[in-house]
Parts: sequence; structure tokens; C-alpha cells
Amino acid sequence: MIKKAKKMLVPDEQKDDKYWSRRYKNNEAAKRSRDARRLKENQISVRAAFLEKENAALRQEVADMRKELGRCRNTLHKYEARHGGP
Repeated sequence: MIKKAKKMLVPDEQKDDKYWSRRYKNNEAAKRSRDARRLKENQISVRAAFLEKENAALRQEVADMRKELGRCRNTLHKYEARHGGP
């Protein structure tokens, strides 16, 4: 885990234009970083929801195909029983 640097409070008498400029830039960068993280998290959750929905649809399709395969095997067994088979 990455440790954060300890906060060092700057005395009021040292808070000049350069200090406030750096603070402004840092605050803007932090805001951009938070916004980018939120956007990325939202994209991931939308993608996860899509994949979950697609997964459910595919599972249903597999279940339907297995059911159909069972019916086909049944029909084949009945045919082989009546007409002789392997």
C-alpha cells in the first residue's frame, strides 16, 4: 500500500501568490483525477451490467438448446426402437 506524505501546514505568512497558484493547480488536478475515476467507474459498471445481461441470455439459450437436444434424442431413440438401429 502506498503511504501518503504527511501534511505540512504552511504558516499564513508564507502563503504568497506562488503558494496559492500551486494550490489552485493541485486542486484542479485533483478534481480532474476524481472526475476521471468516476467516469471510469461508471463505464465499468455499465459494461458489467451489459455483460451480466448477455450472460443470462446466453445461459437461457444454452438451456433451450439442451432441452431441444433432449427432444431430438428422444425422437431418435423412438425411431430406432421401431425401425431398428445401431
